[in-house]
Amino acid sequence: MTQQLLMIEDDNRLAAMVGDYLRQSGYGFTHAADGNSGLAALDNSEPDLVILDLMLPDMDGLEVCRRIKSRSVNGDKASVAVLMLTAKGDPMDRIIGLEIGADDYLPKPFEPRELLARIRAVLRRSGEASPANNTGSTHKVMNFGSLEIDRDARLVTVAGVARELTSYQFDLLVAMAERAGRVLSRDQIMEAVRGRELEAFDRSIDVHMGRIRSAIEADAKDPKRILTVRGVGYVFARQQD
Repeated sequence: MTQQLLMIEDDNRLAAMVGDYLRQSGYGFTHAADGNSGLAALDNSEPDLVILDLMLPDMDGLEVCRRIKSRSVNGDKASVAVLMLTAKGDPMDRIIGLEIGADDYLPKPFEPRELLARIRAVLRRSGEASPANNTGSTHKVMNFGSLEIDRDARLVTVAGVARELTSYQFDLLVAMAERAGRVLSRDQIMEAVRGRELEAFDRSIDVHMGRIRSAIEADAKDPKRILTVRGVGYVFARQQD
């Protein structure tokens, strides 16, 4: 089945160029010129990924991202990947976007080939969560007290309650959990989840860890699962509640 992309972008010329390129690359493509029409199109078409410009005429793009991600948190709709288009040299928007669940970002201006590579990487990660891709596999679940990490379903629960993470944050958590008790530098953590081109937010590992802690810790300011080792990096605790 053809994967469907939705671009929310007020620059119609850019959207037309991107649409032609992505259609030639085998994707279905829909364009919305503002936030409200983009959210309406999201409900009508259920795309696999949203390409979201943060500078929209009617609504802050970060608010659009928050609404997209809140749909899956509230159980209203299936999770949709979001690739943000940000102003070049503006790291704050990227960090805020990461904290509210964006899966990747790409600064403007960008090369269409780089956009395509990032789309493929995000869809590949999110596609690993599809039940169809797990048929016949051996179920792999890691348990750390009340924390459960289901690698096949790509699901994290604490005391039976699902916690929301982006696909990249899930990969980071798994990499840490698989090396429980071992102190890892930031470079070692990132290296453990490489093997995909153009990964997002590689230089924002601390922001990622803060987001993961907010999801799985009882108190993110006093973490018990992912501990900071000053001057070195992080360690995932072997013994947990």
